[in-house]
Parts: sequence; C-alpha cells; structure tokens
Amino acid sequence: MKKPIGSLISYFSRMASQEGSINLAQGKPGFLPPGELLELLKALSDHSPYHQYAPGHGNLELLSLLARKYSEFFPFSTDNLVVVQGATEGIFLTAFYLNTLLERPYSVLSFNPVYESYPKLATFLNLPFEYLDFEPDLSVNFERLERTIIERRVKIVFIASPGNPLGKIWTADEIRNIILLSKKLDFHIIFDTVYQDIYFDEPPFNPLAFQPLSSHYDRLFYVNSFSKMLSITGWRIGYVIAEKNHMKKIRTIHDYTGLSAPTLFQAVIHQYLVQNRHGQDYLKTIREKCRQSYAYLRQVLLEANFTVPEIQGGYFLWAGLPRKFEDGFAFAQDLFHRARVGVVPGENFSPTSTSYIRLNIAAELNIIREGAQRIKKFLDETC
Repeated sequence: MKKPIGSLISYFSRMASQEGSINLAQGKPGFLPPGELLELLKALSDHSPYHQYAPGHGNLELLSLLARKYSEFFPFSTDNLVVVQGATEGIFLTAFYLNTLLERPYSVLSFNPVYESYPKLATFLNLPFEYLDFEPDLSVNFERLERTIIERRVKIVFIASPGNPLGKIWTADEIRNIILLSKKLDFHIIFDTVYQDIYFDEPPFNPLAFQPLSSHYDRLFYVNSFSKMLSITGWRIGYVIAEKNHMKKIRTIHDYTGLSAPTLFQAVIHQYLVQNRHGQDYLKTIREKCRQSYAYLRQVLLEANFTVPEIQGGYFLWAGLPRKFEDGFAFAQDLFHRARVGVVPGENFSPTSTSYIRLNIAAELNIIREGAQRIKKFLDETC
C-alpha cells in the first residue's frame, strides 16, 4: 500500500476514530478535564468580553500568575512571557524568530527519536536537520554532541523532557551540561516541557532552575502548555518564556501570526489554577493513571517479545517490534485492520526506527487492557 503524505499520527488516529477502534495513536488524553475547570467554563461563558480578542501577549492575570510561579527559579516578570495557541505554535514561533537572527548556513538538531514537529519545522524553514542518538542507557554522549554541533554548524537544539515518543527524562546534570555548552558553542535551546507534569516518580529537573541562569538565559527558550496538564488539548493554550529582549520581538511576530489565544479559555484556566492549588490534586490522579497504564502495557509487550525501554514519564510507550516484524508501517496497518487498534509507526519519528511503534498510554486502564489484549490476539493469530 502507498504510504500517506503527512503525519502518520494524524493518519492512524483518523482511522482509529472509527467505531469499535482503540486509539493508541494520537497523544490526546482519554481523561475528562477537572470538574472544577468545566464548571468555571460554564460560569464564565456568558461574559461577553471573553468572546472577543484577548491582549496579544496573553490574559494579564494568567501572565502574572505564571510569572509568580516561575519566580521560584529566577526573577521573572510578565515581560518574559507570551501566551500562544498551544505549545506547537510556541515552538514554531520561537524557531521562526531565531531564524530571523541566525546567519546561514546552519542546522537544527534533536535527539533520536524526535517529535515530528521538530524536523518538519526545519524543513519548512529550509534548514538541515540532524538526528543524534542517545546512548543505550538513554544518556547523552556529550562528546559526540559537541562534535556534531561544531561539524554541522548547529544553532538550534530541540529538547523535550519527558520526551515524545521515547519518554526520556533529562537529568539535572545533562540539562546543566547542555546549557553550559550552548554558551560555549553559540547555539540556542528550545526546551519543550509539555509533559513536565506527567512523571511516574520524581519530577523532572526544570531547566529554569539552572544556576547561574542569568549568564545563559539568552540561550534558553522554554515552551509549555496546559493541554496535557489539564487534559484540554483542544483548548490550545500554551506559553513561551524567554529573555526580555528576545520576548519583545517574539511578541511582535506573534501579533501578526497567532494574534491571541482564546480569551475565554485563558480566563477559565487562570481562575481554576488560583482556586485549585495549580491543579495539583488533578495532576496527582493523572500521573498515577499514566503510570499504571505504562506498567501494564509494558509488561504485556515484553511478554510478547517487544523491546520496551524503561522510562519515567510522558504519554507514550516506545516499543521495538518482535523479530518476526521489520516494517512498523505494515505492522500498524495490519494491527488496525485486523484488531482495530491504532498505533504510530516509528518511522514517523526517526528514519532509523522503521521496526518501532509508539503507543499512547494516556487512557483509562480498561482501555489500555482492551488494546493490549487485542494486540496479543493479533500476534497469536499472525504467528
């Protein structure tokens, strides 16, 4: 079968949306948002100003709340922030801005396997993209990283922690080392933290906690959103944090691209966070659900001779296929048509991961169990 053009996440997710299918393809949560959040949405929805444009850089109360939150790491102000239409816009906005500053030729780098938006952004900006492998224990080989950055003239590095699709959480030492390296080798870091709150044990080290950040702050761009934190991927509310001079220019570009994120949703999120301890009780529940789903699905796949790296957070399970299978796309197609389970082929995230698949674990355990049993049955019938 001819492979589709475009995102394989979208392709398999659309197919899996059919009746009777289990969608483990797209990274959208299978959980309801917090009840208190939905009540606030109802209560504020009849306020007419909330249906018009918000300030371009964001709801002022939400910006102030975020500035206070991150001031525990560094003396931030609202001038360091812009609210955007989801982390995806924040990542593109930052990369687009950096591209106006940097002298060509240069290249972009991230760590293999990578979230699909990173190489696509490089393609849209007509820039070479470099994939750098982790070590077998998922650590970072900084000697190889430094050599690649110099040889390939890398000026933008994407990092996600926890990652997508792999779920790698960067250690505090790794984050400190790469921030120091950014100053030494003159490159910028776009740090994608949308899964920062989805961890199974210890919280990930926040790059904004690096000391002394003041002398390296102009190299770091921090992107986050409320999509995964509150199970509201359709609301499209994210934000970017950057040094003030960078942020002035990023906000100007945003005025002509995204303009403003949805006013009502920004107001609802602000009030919810104020009234509910920044959603900590809800997050605790979601983290436990993801942890249980990951542990269950990983064990089932290991018993079925998949190779599954052990990770500590995020929405996904990254799995190498049993030896009998070599083509992740063909496996995903057959699995959908014969077992009605949607997964994503590894080639969507890495040209060298054609025998891998990615599965979404952000679902209720009964859905994960049903999906796992269908996969087992499919394998039994195939073998």
